[in-house]
Amino acid sequence: MMYSVSSELYEEVVSRLKEAIGGGSYFSGSILFEWEGIECRLTATLIVYRRQERYPEGDRERLSDLVPVWWEFHTTGPGGEFLNDFTFSEVRARI
Repeated sequence: MMYSVSSELYEEVVSRLKEAIGGGSYFSGSILFEWEGIECRLTATLIVYRRQERYPEGDRERLSDLVPVWWEFHTTGPGGEFLNDFTFSEVRARI
């Protein structure tokens, strides 16, 4: 069985990944969460790029890109682990 990763799941991955990265310029670790009865785990080593944005109330750094050195995305359900169509380019497009 192939698990199809939805737009909403990509958005959830990006949100959790941003939280895990925080203000860092490098990330190496895993995020693990349940999505509609499926256990999802992203394990990655990433280089984090930011850009400076100017606002009237002050400057801020904003996440601009994630360059994967290595990554894996696993999906596990009641019957065990199964393949999925996750691609990191979708994560980068949603940053």
